[in-house]
Amino acid sequence: MKARIKWLDNMSFVGESGSGHSVVMDASPEVGGRDLGPRPMEMLLLGLGGCSSIDVLMILQKARQDVTDCTVEIEAQRADSEPKVFTKIHLHFVVEGRNLTAKRVERAVQLSAEKYCSASLMLEKSAEITHDYEVRDLMAV
Repeated sequence: MKARIKWLDNMSFVGESGSGHSVVMDASPEVGGRDLGPRPMEMLLLGLGGCSSIDVLMILQKARQDVTDCTVEIEAQRADSEPKVFTKIHLHFVVEGRNLTAKRVERAVQLSAEKYCSASLMLEKSAEITHDYEVRDLMAV
């Protein structure tokens, strides 16, 4: 896997993935950025959420769960002093669908956290990572 980061100006950079996709990252205005894109540490959280969401959705699809939407809301805390690593990260999954089984959603979240999500398993070396979920069954509405 490869990536390339190219400086644009001020504190703005373009990140180019090995698969050919690009994203603009920028620092906050307090340190010379212009707020043109997410901060690099925000990108880590986005990567974590994306990695875990893919796992959860794939596991639920294999379990023949009729998922119509899956969202993960992430809250994180960072250390007060340098290096300002993440110390706590909480992922809250909201899974919508028809005739969903809460036990299967719980198992999918657990499998992602403990076995499949490389980002989660890597970040848990420095941060306490917790998960919870809610199921919104569209048949019950």
